[in-house]
Amino acid sequence: MIVGVPKEVASYECRVGLTPACVYELSRHGHLVIVETNAGAAVGYSDDAYINAGAEMVGDLAAVYAKAELIIKVKEPQPSEYEHIRAEQVIFSYMHLAAEAGLAQALLERDCIAFAYETVTDDSGCLPLLSPMSEVAGKLAVQVGAHALEYQNGGAGVLLGGVPGVKAANVVIIGGGVVGSNAARVAAGMGADVTILDRNLAVLKKIDNDYNGRIKTVYSNQMNLEKAVRGAHLVIGAVLIRGSTTPKLISRSLLKEMKKGAVIVDVAIDQGGCIETSLPTSLESPTYVLDDVVHYCVPNMPGMVAKTSTIA
Repeated sequence: MIVGVPKEVASYECRVGLTPACVYELSRHGHLVIVETNAGAAVGYSDDAYINAGAEMVGDLAAVYAKAELIIKVKEPQPSEYEHIRAEQVIFSYMHLAAEAGLAQALLERDCIAFAYETVTDDSGCLPLLSPMSEVAGKLAVQVGAHALEYQNGGAGVLLGGVPGVKAANVVIIGGGVVGSNAARVAAGMGADVTILDRNLAVLKKIDNDYNGRIKTVYSNQMNLEKAVRGAHLVIGAVLIRGSTTPKLISRSLLKEMKKGAVIVDVAIDQGGCIETSLPTSLESPTYVLDDVVHYCVPNMPGMVAKTSTIA
């Protein structure tokens, strides 16, 4: 099979679909891998590294799409790529089609075969291709949330872990899956007062056991959610409904009851977001303030740490 790896064209997206090690494995099993020039340069993979692994380098994106039977990339195809997709060509990338009706229609019109990383499920029911990016996003959510809480960024000027004699910030995480559990680990490690809400008691029991009660676990119903959000300095939306848009768990009216200078990091934004007031932002301009609450809603958070994410 001819496998193509184009350079990502989405804004501030520096990840690459295959590392040289992956190219080497495909090449030694008889596949031809075509890589666009400088596709991996931003994360330290030179063209020579790909050539030494057995790849053939081509000069532009159009050439990759023209030659390849299978396209492996990171971000969903961008509008500038639609015209290059051929009928029956296989596209393998993150798609998040529940929140991207335009992309879904474009893929149908191009008559291609599209596989979404985030829907690939193993025999145990886990999501092996989504989980590494969820781990990255969960850890980053605390990092960017702490930064957004700083006064010069519109936040309340609260240090996440506090200092002796001053209370730590209240961090509320909605969802105890891969994103939520990784966010909780980092927030607790920074000394924050962490509460995680979920509707799966088995998930809550595991978190409680893992952290010996250091992280508060609360069953997620409307009353508990509203109480937690009102008292939070940082709220992390970590909700995932497989193959569907996420429900809006924080309404505009509830937002107005939050602390002035509080921060929301809506990791679920790539599936539509779990906060009514969430709108997609970018790594170039990641936040906006509404009703005195800072919103961070970047869909491709793992792109911030492109090297780690590519290898993961």
